[in-house]
Amino acid sequence: MTTLTGPITGVDFVSIPTHDLDAAVEFYGSTLGMPRSMYRKDRNFAEFETGNLTLSIIDAEAMGLEHHPTSNLALHVDDVQETRSLLEGRGVQFQGDTFDTGVCHMAFFADPDGNVLMLHHKYVPRTPENA
Repeated sequence: MTTLTGPITGVDFVSIPTHDLDAAVEFYGSTLGMPRSMYRKDRNFAEFETGNLTLSIIDAEAMGLEHHPTSNLALHVDDVQETRSLLEGRGVQFQGDTFDTGVCHMAFFADPDGNVLMLHHKYVPRTPENA
C-alpha cells in the first residue's frame, strides 16, 4: 500500500450529475437504499452515504456546470447476486450477466440519468502479488 506524502489525505465525496434531483433522490434513497445525509433542493444537491464515501447528487447545469454522466462507479456489496435480485425487484435493469473476473463479481446498471454504476464484491484479498 502506498503512503500518502502530499497534502491530499483522502476523497471526501464524488459528484454524480442529474437532470431531475427529485427522481435521483428517490432512486439513490428508496431504490438503492442509501442513507441520505443532506438534501438541499434550493442549492441543487443531495448527499448519500456509502460508508466510506459520500455521493453528492448534483444538478450540474443549475450550478453552471456541464452535465457529464459518470462512466463507472463501483458500489461495494457483500453479495452481488443477492443485491442484484433485490434491485431487480425494485425495477433496476442490469446490463448483461453478473461478471466474474477471477478476483471479483460485478453487475452493471445505470441510474435514471444514465450514470453507469456497478455492484462490486472483491472476493480475493489484495496482496502484493495481485495488487
